[in-house]
Amino acid sequence: MVENLSALIDTVQKNCTIADARHARDMTMCTFLLEMREYYRWEMEIPYGARLPRDELGDWLNARESLWDTVEEEEFARLPLNEGEIDPFETDDVNRALIPQGLVYSSGLGRFRKPHFVLAELKRAEVREGVKVLVAGCEYARDLIAPPAAMRDGAIFLRTDAVRRLLWNKYEEWQWKEKDTALGRAFAHYGFDGDSERALDRMAEAESEAMILHEIGEARAEVLLGEDWNTMLGQLGSRHAELLARAVRDHLADCLVTLPTLIERGAVGSLHFYVANLSGLRRALFPALQQAYETWLASRDGGPFVDVVAGAQGHWLDAARQLTTTYLRDPDTADARIARLADADLGKLRL
Repeated sequence: MVENLSALIDTVQKNCTIADARHARDMTMCTFLLEMREYYRWEMEIPYGARLPRDELGDWLNARESLWDTVEEEEFARLPLNEGEIDPFETDDVNRALIPQGLVYSSGLGRFRKPHFVLAELKRAEVREGVKVLVAGCEYARDLIAPPAAMRDGAIFLRTDAVRRLLWNKYEEWQWKEKDTALGRAFAHYGFDGDSERALDRMAEAESEAMILHEIGEARAEVLLGEDWNTMLGQLGSRHAELLARAVRDHLADCLVTLPTLIERGAVGSLHFYVANLSGLRRALFPALQQAYETWLASRDGGPFVDVVAGAQGHWLDAARQLTTTYLRDPDTADARIARLADADLGKLRL
């Protein structure tokens, strides 16, 4: 067992708090409050679906913001491991010490360069198509935003607790919305109209696999796009420009791996859920996929899906390379030019 595990948990959580102090209040107020509610649920170990105590939640939120004010300027702490200390961003070094002990750690920069840290139980480790996959269970330390899956230092990190929380939150929100939608069809497929706990188990297993497929697609896309893409993504200062770049790469990854595999397997529930989660720029960029979904829904003929996805691989690769070329031509003005694409009609990027 890791010596002084409690000190390690406290240190990782401290780094999470510092990251939240610097970035959490960048969100819109609505998103911020929703995320804080679920963070409170995790921290207090309140079951899904249980009503949150309003007064206690309000007091906790005020206390947390006060805590952020005291730590915002602090440096991230080194992690106490192996009778020494390790930089919190040296994920591989940390995991060399933790994985043999049944623990797993992840750190890195996410959307808008927000740092993320998590320390969790290791459920399993495997290799898929040459890519290491680390599957985390119970989470002992985490920050406010919990991406359910990510590629970190060449390895896929899947957070099963975050997957389940994401799905349950979507289920609760959907109960107040129109039922005959892609999301409603996904929940019906997994049986949420019956035993919701067992349905959540089934859906979490299936959608965890879909998320792993997406990250495998990201690995393939990274090979095709090269280091120039990562350089560009790390330098973009405009949120609109970054969101557009990420949306294009997401579509490339999904057309390379996720969608072809789901279609081949006949993963009906995951296809419904995938389309349900097309929103914002991702939806605006790819109307052809929505049209193929509607055709498939009416006929159950996967042909249109297959054709659109196969044709889209080259389109999204060209679109990504167009963005990279725009950046390399003049890095100083690329931010504004790419952002204008996101704010305008998307031009030739749309499919």
